[in-house]
Amino acid sequence: MTATAIVTPLSPRIGAAASTVAGPAKLRLTRRGRIVFGGLATVLIAGALGVAAAFAAPGAEANGTVSSQEFPYVLAQSGDSLWSIASALDPAADPRDIVAELQRLNQIDAADLRAGDSIAVPLRFEGSDLTFAAIGE
Repeated sequence: MTATAIVTPLSPRIGAAASTVAGPAKLRLTRRGRIVFGGLATVLIAGALGVAAAFAAPGAEANGTVSSQEFPYVLAQSGDSLWSIASALDPAADPRDIVAELQRLNQIDAADLRAGDSIAVPLRFEGSDLTFAAIGE
């Protein structure tokens, strides 16, 4: 015994034809979706600009020349602090500014100062009674 199935397409009803045939579906974004895509676009653009700036920035190049700049120095005595050295160098100036310069120039903290340390001072204090010239190597 053999079974045969005959399949015939059904014709759509006349009134239903317009509702069953649909065009391409539209993509609708919610408010949150627009915010997410907007943020993603902003991050991508900022990243691209950052990469472009990194490649466009000039790099530092060492040329091997030695600077001939020599600073005057102050010899730290027992009990001295950067504050007392700054006050002695320029009594009329605010010691906080000079202490900040001494820390930046010598790359030290106030607690790192010990008796016998040679502290480089800014060039404007050259010739002061407290300073001495660096010994050439």
